[in-house]
Amino acid sequence: SVIGVNSLAEAVSLANQTEYGLAASIFTADGSRALRAARALKAGTVTVNSYGEGDAATPFGGYKQSGFGGRDKSLHAHNQYTQTKTLWIDLSSSHEGF
Repeated sequence: SVIGVNSLAEAVSLANQTEYGLAASIFTADGSRALRAARALKAGTVTVNSYGEGDAATPFGGYKQSGFGGRDKSLHAHNQYTQTKTLWIDLSSSHEGF
């Protein structure tokens, strides 16, 4: 369905009222307006003048009830499943007999 709105603020407010936030698309010839809307929309992926764009190098995941709170694909997903550890080793011989 199509819902008419009178302003960008009204459109963003209406879109953000849903309990889901996987993706949003903006269709406009006004680049500034697209950037303002993209920043304000509570969605994990926002496309401008397109739909369904994606790449394995970019994070993918939703806000609110869309997703598990993480990101699939890209280094964001790798970091999510990585347990890091720092190890310092003094290899000098000054500790012989330790």
